[in-house]
Amino acid sequence: MMQKSNRFADTLEVGGTTYTYYPVAGVPGSKTLPYALTVLLENVLRNVADPEAAEELAERIVAAGNAGEVGSEVEFSPARVLFQDFTGVPVFVDFAVMREACAQLGGDPTKINPQIPCDLVIDHSVIADVAGCAGALEQNMELEFARNKERYDFLKWSQQSFDNVRIVPPGAGICHQLNIEQFAHVVMTSDDVGVAHADGERPVAYFDTLVGTDSHTPTANGIGVLGWGVGGIEAEAAALGQPITTLVPKVVGVRLTGELGEGVTAMDVALTFAQMLRAKGVVGCFVECFGPGLAHLSATQRTCISNMTPEYGSTCTLFPVDDQTLAYLRLTGRADEQVALVEAYAKAQGFWNDPDAPARTYAEVVEFDLGAVERSIAGPSRPHDRIPLAEAQERFRAVCDERGLDLGRHVAVDLDGATCELTHGALAIAAVTSCTTATDPSMMLAAGLVAKKAAEAGLKPRPWVKCVLAPGSKATELLLERAGLLEGLRALGFYTCGFGCMSCIGNSGPIRAELHEASEDIELASVLSGNRNFEGRISPDVSQNYLAAPATVIAYALAGTMDVDLEHDVLGTRPDGTPVHLADIWPSDEEIAALVESHVDRDLYEEGTRGLYDGDAAWASLGSEPSDTFTWDDTSTYVRRAPYFDGMRREPSAPDPIVGARALALLGDFITTDHISPAGSIAPDSPAARYLEERGVAPADFNTYGARRGNHEVMMRGTFANVKLQNKLAEGKKGGWTRDFATGEVAPLFDAAMGYETAGEPLVVLAGKMYGSGSSRDWAAKGPALLGIRAAFAESFERIHRSNLIGMGILPLQFQEGENAESLGLDGSERFTVEPVDFSQGLPEPRVVDVTAERADGETVAFQAAVRVDTPTEGRYYEHGGILPYVLRQLID
Repeated sequence: MMQKSNRFADTLEVGGTTYTYYPVAGVPGSKTLPYALTVLLENVLRNVADPEAAEELAERIVAAGNAGEVGSEVEFSPARVLFQDFTGVPVFVDFAVMREACAQLGGDPTKINPQIPCDLVIDHSVIADVAGCAGALEQNMELEFARNKERYDFLKWSQQSFDNVRIVPPGAGICHQLNIEQFAHVVMTSDDVGVAHADGERPVAYFDTLVGTDSHTPTANGIGVLGWGVGGIEAEAAALGQPITTLVPKVVGVRLTGELGEGVTAMDVALTFAQMLRAKGVVGCFVECFGPGLAHLSATQRTCISNMTPEYGSTCTLFPVDDQTLAYLRLTGRADEQVALVEAYAKAQGFWNDPDAPARTYAEVVEFDLGAVERSIAGPSRPHDRIPLAEAQERFRAVCDERGLDLGRHVAVDLDGATCELTHGALAIAAVTSCTTATDPSMMLAAGLVAKKAAEAGLKPRPWVKCVLAPGSKATELLLERAGLLEGLRALGFYTCGFGCMSCIGNSGPIRAELHEASEDIELASVLSGNRNFEGRISPDVSQNYLAAPATVIAYALAGTMDVDLEHDVLGTRPDGTPVHLADIWPSDEEIAALVESHVDRDLYEEGTRGLYDGDAAWASLGSEPSDTFTWDDTSTYVRRAPYFDGMRREPSAPDPIVGARALALLGDFITTDHISPAGSIAPDSPAARYLEERGVAPADFNTYGARRGNHEVMMRGTFANVKLQNKLAEGKKGGWTRDFATGEVAPLFDAAMGYETAGEPLVVLAGKMYGSGSSRDWAAKGPALLGIRAAFAESFERIHRSNLIGMGILPLQFQEGENAESLGLDGSERFTVEPVDFSQGLPEPRVVDVTAERADGETVAFQAAVRVDTPTEGRYYEHGGILPYVLRQLID
């Protein structure tokens, strides 16, 4: 981890301690680099063992940065890795299997061990089965442990058996919020990671950097920590000491001016960012913020903006360090010595927000006036489809018109002894949740104030609305309690029902049974203070999903429908009959600021994170003795030995050619990893359900795909099984269906894939633009690989998914500009043969390959596709059959 040559080293004295550090100022041309490239520059100076190689990589960064262009390949060695439990369980399953494979190939299994700090937070498992009542939290926690005991047992074994692993038990909060409140250092030292020093050797200071197995890892960018989301397989390699290879990114600068208007929140800024930058086109770029407007954004407002990064496809959205950063570090309990080091180091490295410093070079500068931001929502199915709140009703009605929905159609629903007439847009779920907004005390206090004032006015949410409150950390709930706002929230049915992601990742639990039946006739809606609203994500019963600030979520719960003008319509009446409008219960910025001043202090965070790693009695009772290898339970339906290393040899062989491959799916644009990767509930008529029932699991105990990520048998059966997926080969049937060309019938996609495997026929997928958008789901690559998919054709790929495909040995092939499956006349019935590609030199040769698609009548369509293996290291991964076999061979050698 530490540089073996002192050629680039210098010393920095802070508070009586002298540190070794690697100043970037000595590199010609570094002073005008974007902040993000300054971090990458320091990273190669410190981590690349050969000084000549480090100099070469440094020159690449400087040249590309000052030209404002994408540069050549460089290595990035993150300081730590962040996991959530859904993605973390399969990672540690892979580690356990790698240990076995290492021993079988004659290596030392204990070499398979994280080399840098790894934090895993169990935040994705809790489901809002119970909500809207006292005791909801306790009941959901009890259900969570009952469902997930096998997974939690395995995680506790992992914590005990691997070095450098910390696990936060269930019920503590969301990984990204805990990351900025507790884990992040902003500047790290070798002492932080337990590096032993020789006598007289100084500790090394360096930028805090990370990768995480969740696409919203860039949340920490808001406090000056450079990090981004990667697939689980890429994170595994980083944890095992392998640098991540990346092209020097193009950096887009966003110059902030002005300040937010009255009643406008950081969520409104984040949604506006998403709309603007998705339209601008920043996929694969770094984005960083600068300008006079920075002074008017708090650290947590910045983290909210950074959290939304993947919604416009960029790698990160970085803010430099300044006084706001230092204030937040002090507030959240960082030692004075640490805060002093952050300030001194940031200034020494040119990472301090200094308005008088030379202008930095960006590929493009986008102007953004904070004063022009207005209250907003986004939906009904994409985070970047922002709608001004004043136009929300108009846009909702336009959506219904586009979908052919008649707002005059009503369904009578009997609820609690009363008959309610509901139509399209009836709100099934209102969720105050997600690290996006819960990190910001001002937004949570605003929601509490709206609830308090609504309760005092005698207002209640409509009876069909499921109200979810899932704070991102104990400190958030404690803040609401200290401010006297929990009572008002509970009066409206917003009881804390879990400390986790919940609705934001689809763990909304069941809606009311009466609404479930009504969803067959009308399109239901949800509103949540989260970052993702893809179709089918929040609940299988809900067709339209909208993102909003927490206070706006409360307001919509009171209205009970999306067909409302919150700016003008009456939300209800007081006991005396006087009408109540949103303006009557919306708090002023002055009210919110007074509560922040009174209640947001260091003691709040110290008490809120006390006993973070302890867990409750249920957690304490879990676990087994540490050991070099894991003892697999053959009866487990949660944790199974993965097959990725079966039959592996010490030396790699060239990948088999793709000849006569069948298309398993023919897909359109904007296919997200939610569509590909198994997520949410397990449908009772699915291949995964059939597998579980054959092993004695009752439907009531199916749990979710996310909870069963440690069982590849379940996950491969749920791949491409999203209820909203439209596979054009399935003749109109949505979900996990395809045409099986061996039988001519439309069949479950998994069954068809297994038939092709038996026949020895490779498979491909055909898709459109932005294939693999969304979360960094490793199962969106693992599942297709296990199904036998060898290549994915697309018009364009989202960054993380393209990398994950290569990491699992799937070849990403991009149609030539202006071409796609439709323009080429491909209907998916063809057999595809791809020209052999040579990866012996790292980069593919040729870079553009000839492809032949042969129809059943013998006619052929010839076209070309670009091989999207962009770096030599990616080429080596693909040549080895994926990143995991490559890393294992490196460690054995």
